[in-house]
Amino acid sequence: MSKPYSESCDQNKAPILALIGPLFRDAASVLEVGSGTGQHAVHFAAALPHLTWQTSDVPANLPGIRLWLAGAGLPNLPEPIVLDVLGDWPSGPFDGVFSANTAHIMGEAEVAAMFLGIGRVLAPGGRFALYGPFRMAGHHTSESNNRFDAWLRARDPRMGVRDLDDLRSWAEAGGLRLVEDVPMPVNNRTLIWERVASS
Repeated sequence: MSKPYSESCDQNKAPILALIGPLFRDAASVLEVGSGTGQHAVHFAAALPHLTWQTSDVPANLPGIRLWLAGAGLPNLPEPIVLDVLGDWPSGPFDGVFSANTAHIMGEAEVAAMFLGIGRVLAPGGRFALYGPFRMAGHHTSESNNRFDAWLRARDPRMGVRDLDDLRSWAEAGGLRLVEDVPMPVNNRTLIWERVASS
């Protein structure tokens, strides 16, 4: 098979790296939930050689990820692991977690499960960076996101651009709190969540 390719990954990798580089400056290990093609992992791991970037996804996407990792030949990119958010999670702990463009293609139950799982594997004080389009207080932040949401829901009623209020609720159940909301190009955002230390 040929390496899978996502144009959006090429377009957003630089602004995402500019944000997560400082965010994960002191991290030794980062789990990427839903690595997709593997393009982000290769770009970020090359720029952040001090940390181990652990890719993960559902089984169908692992062959493509392996092709990108093999082509890069980076020592801080271990073999991708199977991760279904509704199933078993790696033991962790990880210093950081990253996920891009996943919340809107999952059902609500899966997004809630993702936050619960991250809450279990993220070290106290660790950060989770979630990139994508989001609604704010029930409203889309742009007309293009409104159209994208309609397209997603027509494709699969379980999909859809998620509202920040819902994300906060699911995150709280996982022991995560929102510490930063960063506007990104093309009407996207990166939401930075912190794992609250157990009392």
